[in-house]
Amino acid sequence: MGRASRDKRDIYYRKAKEEGWRARSAFKLLQIDEEFNIFEGVKRVVDLCAAPGSWSQVLSRKLYLPAKSLPERREVDLPLIVAIDLQPMAPIEGVIQVQGDITNARTAEVVIKHFDGCKADLVVCDGAPDVTGLHDMDEFVQSQLILAGLTIVTHVLREGGKFIAKIFRGKDTSLLYCQLKLFFSVVTFAKPKSSRNSSIEAFVVCENYSSPEGFNPKDLHRLLERVGTPTGEDDLDCSSGWLEGPNKVYIPFLACGDLSGFDSDRSYPLPEVAEGTYQSLEPVQPPIAPPYKRALEMKKASSHGGS
Repeated sequence: MGRASRDKRDIYYRKAKEEGWRARSAFKLLQIDEEFNIFEGVKRVVDLCAAPGSWSQVLSRKLYLPAKSLPERREVDLPLIVAIDLQPMAPIEGVIQVQGDITNARTAEVVIKHFDGCKADLVVCDGAPDVTGLHDMDEFVQSQLILAGLTIVTHVLREGGKFIAKIFRGKDTSLLYCQLKLFFSVVTFAKPKSSRNSSIEAFVVCENYSSPEGFNPKDLHRLLERVGTPTGEDDLDCSSGWLEGPNKVYIPFLACGDLSGFDSDRSYPLPEVAEGTYQSLEPVQPPIAPPYKRALEMKKASSHGGS
């Protein structure tokens, strides 16, 4: 699909380029904030699976840049933003980059060091695995990514803090909800207006972090598995089957963003310009070292070899 064609079919893709966002996903975080006011009082924030950086851009524009522009601001008063990813990304003003694994406790130690021993007010994660199109498998792998994110959340998030993450809705969504409720008193699933209705994507907004009494981060996965095996038997598969019937869990679900705003599933005509023809813009910042780079190099080399 050419850029001009996609500009028509995806209004948020076009708007992202016009407004200087690296990806259309920036609008999802902005619309979540419109509904939940997640940035209020935030001084320290962690962006997990941050590359290519659109959510880090939002954090910079909503938190760091406004604080920096204050006439009497001091360096110590500036919000601290730490972005973590295995892949490198182009610099963003006010964002500290950490190249690391979110499942590794040592990465959490690096974050705490950047926060001068303090903990984060907010952790966000827009990470997702490479989707297969098999919804059950995609949902499972995505839920495991969120639970992996909990590894670092339990180390770096302060009591009362918030955690925002992408989810894929499916048959085990109730299990994920119950697992997150172990750590957050308020858990809501949200669908931003910029997320396509045709997509199983949504976002979980977790508020008021409070670890269970006597919780040891080393026991995280054992604790999560017990939610799926309420009898306590170790030989049972962790699943949401018991959360049906009389145990059925009803999950709060909200649409967020201006409902009269742009429809992410609709095509819009390109804007009229004085010069006559609308010029499609280049993406703001292509990935520096995408995981598919090696595959493209191999494909190019093989095509040259065969010619």
